[in-house]
Amino acid sequence: METLIPVINRLQEVFVTVGAEIVQLPQIVVVGSQSSGKSSVLESLVGCDFLPRGSGIVTRRPLVLQLVNVPPLEERKHTEGGNVTKPNSQNSYPGVKAEEWGTFLHCKNQIFTDFGEIRREIEEETERGSGDNKGISSEPIHLKIFSPHVLNLTLVDLPGITKVPVGDQPEDIETQVQEMILSFISNPNSLILAVSPANSDLATSDALKLAREVDPDGRRTLLVISKLDLMDAGTDALEVLLGRVIPVRLGIIGVVNRSQHDINTQKSLTDAARDEQAFLQRHYPSLASRCGSRYLARTLSRLLMHHIRDTLPELKTRVTVLSAQYQARLNSYGQPVEDHSATLLQIVTKFASDYCNTIEGTARHIQTSELCGGARICYIFHETFGRTLQSIDPLGGLTELDILTAIRNATGPRPALFVPEVSFELLVKKQIKRLEEPSLRCVELVHEEMQRIIQHCSNFSTQELLRFPKLHDSIVEVVTSLLRKRLPVTNQMVQNLVAIELAYINTKHPDFTDAGQVSASVNSQQLCCLHQAEALQDGGKRWKNDKLTEEKEAGDKSKGPLSTFSSPAKGHAINLLDTAVPVSRKLSSREQRDCEVIQRLIKCYFLIVRKNIQDSVPKAVMHFLVNFVKERLQSELVGQLYKQPLLQELLIESQDMAQQRAEVAQMLEALQKANQIISEIRETHLW
Repeated sequence: METLIPVINRLQEVFVTVGAEIVQLPQIVVVGSQSSGKSSVLESLVGCDFLPRGSGIVTRRPLVLQLVNVPPLEERKHTEGGNVTKPNSQNSYPGVKAEEWGTFLHCKNQIFTDFGEIRREIEEETERGSGDNKGISSEPIHLKIFSPHVLNLTLVDLPGITKVPVGDQPEDIETQVQEMILSFISNPNSLILAVSPANSDLATSDALKLAREVDPDGRRTLLVISKLDLMDAGTDALEVLLGRVIPVRLGIIGVVNRSQHDINTQKSLTDAARDEQAFLQRHYPSLASRCGSRYLARTLSRLLMHHIRDTLPELKTRVTVLSAQYQARLNSYGQPVEDHSATLLQIVTKFASDYCNTIEGTARHIQTSELCGGARICYIFHETFGRTLQSIDPLGGLTELDILTAIRNATGPRPALFVPEVSFELLVKKQIKRLEEPSLRCVELVHEEMQRIIQHCSNFSTQELLRFPKLHDSIVEVVTSLLRKRLPVTNQMVQNLVAIELAYINTKHPDFTDAGQVSASVNSQQLCCLHQAEALQDGGKRWKNDKLTEEKEAGDKSKGPLSTFSSPAKGHAINLLDTAVPVSRKLSSREQRDCEVIQRLIKCYFLIVRKNIQDSVPKAVMHFLVNFVKERLQSELVGQLYKQPLLQELLIESQDMAQQRAEVAQMLEALQKANQIISEIRETHLW
């Protein structure tokens, strides 16, 4: 199991190089308030002074500290001289002539054997990343320390929790620090090392408060009580260390830090560890074996190894799934273009195929949220266009007075004995003309849908188009131009369909025979009535003339010289046309009958024409627009775009796509390396 921590260290390095943390690795996160003794605890684990010191916030960037146990220098020299191990194996470290040393990830191939230089590099790198104004940065510094005096361990040192901004620190420094800490300890694969000083009330510990927010059960939290030697006289931390004040699942360990005087006098950590054990034996003899920096190091190493063992199966599954996802993403971006001619032909052919398949309903990417392509065209034909035609009233806009006026206008100065055909033709043509507007609107809707199919194919079917924005724009322009050319042709054909119906009113249409018989019947009835009226008129002619003569004489006598119908006086001319035409009036029985005949004829013939238009307009649109574009789309695209001078320009890849492919390829390589590292662990090593 000792090999598990180096494995996680290698995984950290792999994922740091790609600048993303898509895999949450097991690690120990050190959390504590400012001046709680975090730095002293870390240095006691390492056994060397290497962390910056000072007042205020000193740790302003996360420090990922990897401790690697190596054999002593003499043993390594003996091993290298005898060639016992393979060159460059994990325990050989050829070329390093120091007992212990450190390396930074940002300083590749540079080895620091002086821990004072490591401290200065941390300070300089902190200023490079977060400036010199005491601000903080979430970008971590990665430090690896090799020593025979450390146990394999990985820790993350975070900025100390602060309350009040100091100097030129930002006003929200407290919020920034807490958000950074929460972002690290929220990782379910992390262990929380909460550091709290013994000379403060544990109930007010900021470190424990933040740990409880993300780990309420305390399954991932280990509490370290620092500065045991600084408690008030007559008090001790026995109750706290025994877990009787606040219980912590992973345990509570007390340590004694070096004082500022010890640091100033450069007291060695070896002497400090010896004095720590002496203090624990004097004041906490029953707990001395379970406290101190050495016991803390062993406990952390054991906890981390077991935690890695528990999370490794899930980690392996996560890496495998992500590898498959990133491989699929990389495949979707396509390979770099080598043969421009073949690539362009392939993309154009695929787009034309996807466009036609979307119309036919055989596309791979089928919409589930709305109708698209051929299904929407079908809906336009049979629902939108069909319902619009059905909603048109055959007699809409025609009143009985309009019909009567048309009948009178069609007869000229002579009173009509029969209903004239001319009035029917004039009126029915007016109604048929109303079918043209919805028919042209049907063409417009289909044209709009065929425009939408272009965008549909670009988004769902042809991913290659996203790689080449100029080619995409050119394809859209060619298809749009083709559709634009066909629109007036299709409109003209639809207008011709309506004009054909207007050109010849076929009263001999098989479906129009019933209406014609009604008209003939009404006319024959009118003719019969006329003959009867003439017979009656011949029989009583003389009596009628005598009667009229008597009435005229009596009228002349009664009216006298100033009759109403006498010639008008001078200057008082009467214009009979000035009489207002009534908007509506009660029709005579004959007028009512004539109107009903015309209405029945118009309705019957209009329904015949509407049926023809409803059937012929979709056919015309399909032939002149949809099918025409389908059949000629590929040849049009090839003819317009497959030209040698255009190939290089059209297949220029977008910068975003090239950058995304590089990032995905880099991440995929990191995941593959991680998978290989995890696969090196034998199952037997986990138990």
